[in-house]
Amino acid sequence: MMTLAELPLRILPPAVLAARRPHRMLERQWIVNRRGGWMIVLTGFFEPLFYLLSIRIGFGGLVGDVTDGGRTMPYAEFVAPALFASSAMNGSIYEATNIFFKLKYEKTYDAVLATPMTSGDVALGEMLYATFRGALYSVAFLITMWALGMTASIWAIAMLPVAMLVSFAFSAVAIAGTTYMRTWADFEYVPSLMLPMFLFSATFYPLSSYGDWQWVVQLSPLYHGVAVVRGLNQGEWAWSYLAHVSVLVAMALWGLSVTARRIDHLLLK
Repeated sequence: MMTLAELPLRILPPAVLAARRPHRMLERQWIVNRRGGWMIVLTGFFEPLFYLLSIRIGFGGLVGDVTDGGRTMPYAEFVAPALFASSAMNGSIYEATNIFFKLKYEKTYDAVLATPMTSGDVALGEMLYATFRGALYSVAFLITMWALGMTASIWAIAMLPVAMLVSFAFSAVAIAGTTYMRTWADFEYVPSLMLPMFLFSATFYPLSSYGDWQWVVQLSPLYHGVAVVRGLNQGEWAWSYLAHVSVLVAMALWGLSVTARRIDHLLLK
C-alpha cells in the first residue's frame, strides 16, 4: 500500500525528481534583475496595496464590523488577509507568465538545456523564482498591514509560509498553462481567470453571504489560501486548515509535473 510520503514520487516525473541545479535559474534571474529588472518586480505590489489603503482609510469605516465563522471583526481586518493572499497570487502569476517570451522568442530554455541542466531544473527553478516574487510582495504587504493596525494577533507572522505555498501553487499552475499558449492573444485568458478568483474567493464578503452558492466559492483555489491566512491573522488554528493546505500542495505537484513534461515535449522531442 502506498504511503503518503511516497505519493509525490508517484506523481512527479523522473525529470523533476532528478533536478539538481534549479538554483542556477535563480542565479540567472538575479543577474537579469541587477540590470533594472527589479522595477518590474516592484510594480505588481501596488495594486493590492491601493486596495488595502482604500479599505483601511475609507470604505472600511462605512461597513463597520462583519461576522465570519462566528468571529466578529472590523471589516478592514476581514479584507486585509484576503488581499494579502491575492498579492501572493498576483506576484507569482505575473512572474510565471514571463516564461512565454523566454520559451517562444528568447529561446532561453534551448540554451539552458544544452548544458547539464534538465527540464526539471528549469521547471523548479522558474517556479522558485516566481514564488520568491510572490513572497516578496507578501512580506511588504504584511509590514503594511501591521503599520496600519490590521493584524489582530502575533500569529499573523505565520501567514508568510502560507503565502509562499500560495505563490508556489499558483506559479506551478500558471507556468504549466503558459506552456500551452500559442500567441500573445492567449494572455487574455490570464485576467479572465484571475479576476473571478479575486472577487469570488470570500475576499470582500463572508462565505455565509453566498448562501446556497458557497460550494462555488470553495472551488476557487484562492479561497483555500484566504481561509487559512484569515484565521491565522485572528490567531486561530483549526484542523480544516490541513484540507486547505492539501489543495494548494496538490496544485503545486500537478503544475510542477505538467511543466516538466511540457518542456520535455516542446524542446527535447
